[in-house]
Amino acid sequence: MPEHTAVWRLRLSGLCFLLQILNILLFAVFVRYSPQSSPGQCPPQLNCSRRNQDSSFQQPGFQDVHIQVLLSFGLLVAFLSRYGPGSAAISILIIAFTIQWAVLIQGFFYFFLNGKIYVGAQSMVSADFCTAAVLISAGAVLGRVNPVQMLLLSLLEVTLCTLNEYILLSLMGVSDSGRSLTVHTFGAYFGLMVSRVLYQPHKDKRKREERQDMRRQTDAFAVVGTIYLWIFWPSFTSATTVHDNAKDWAVLNTYCSLVASTVATFILSPVLYEESTPQMVQIQDATLAGMAVMGMAGEMLVTPFGALITGFLVGLISPLGLRFFTPVLHSRLKIQDTCGVHNIHGLPGILGALLGTLLALMATADTYGDRLELVFPLVAQGSRTVTDQALIQLSALPLTLLLAALGGCLTG
Repeated sequence: MPEHTAVWRLRLSGLCFLLQILNILLFAVFVRYSPQSSPGQCPPQLNCSRRNQDSSFQQPGFQDVHIQVLLSFGLLVAFLSRYGPGSAAISILIIAFTIQWAVLIQGFFYFFLNGKIYVGAQSMVSADFCTAAVLISAGAVLGRVNPVQMLLLSLLEVTLCTLNEYILLSLMGVSDSGRSLTVHTFGAYFGLMVSRVLYQPHKDKRKREERQDMRRQTDAFAVVGTIYLWIFWPSFTSATTVHDNAKDWAVLNTYCSLVASTVATFILSPVLYEESTPQMVQIQDATLAGMAVMGMAGEMLVTPFGALITGFLVGLISPLGLRFFTPVLHSRLKIQDTCGVHNIHGLPGILGALLGTLLALMATADTYGDRLELVFPLVAQGSRTVTDQALIQLSALPLTLLLAALGGCLTG
């Protein structure tokens, strides 16, 4: 066993060395500072219309998004008592590698001109979003893959996640500023399919015992992670809104959704479980679900009332899924979902996509005013009807599920 551990330790060290050297060489050959950082100097060939140009980018916004990815997601994957501290450390390794790799892969899709990738603050924000999808997938396979395998998962998922995002946002014109589909749904079902391929029934009993052990450690991680979610997630949701004046909608809708989903957990948890008050992990899950469901619709005209209703419903669906659907995933579909990403990212992401489709049907110049051109530019220009836009929003869901499933199977 010590020899086996030493081999894996050396493999991790060697793989990290090779991947870092590869990134350094690729950055040296392709990556340059973006001219978008200087207003008026952006060549027309570059995708300068992409959300949140660097010229209007605020540094505190980037810090909020990066802290959200680094701390909140990093703490949320520290779930199993046996792997908790180690998984938090590995999550930082995943973040450090994935951000570099995502800057490169997304650069070839979005910021490539004359043989160079022009990167700026927006490149880092986009890379953080892609990193969040990888961390969500890691939550589904936590405790069953080693760090070497996790790096390989990151290597493949970043490529497929970027492809999915490019097809949806650039080619199809889908509005998904808070990434219900491209982060939450894709990351969840990619990880679940990897978990299905790696199914190991003989380890399931041990994992259940580990989840019941060291409750204080799990709750401590959940408390800190939930606090960071409340503070920084609205910035995460609004970081890629179409314009500064659309951020208030995204922030308000996100807050309304998360408060309602949290209250819903206190309503349903005592009914489903013996505890009079929910465990902190359950509150954390409700917070994540309430925010994930508002990803696509955040910048749309949900209204505070609609956001409260949406958050309340997803706050009921998430614990019901954990109580009743997760055992079915394991017993019938042979999927071991370690951190419950299906209930806190997958289902809310799907519901968020359906909500975005419904709101696209209601998008008119009377209701949106000048913001219609920002949220649905093709509809405002008359090249699409609201029905066409809604159908495109809806068709993005099965396409994302298909790419996530196929990519997860291949990676697994």
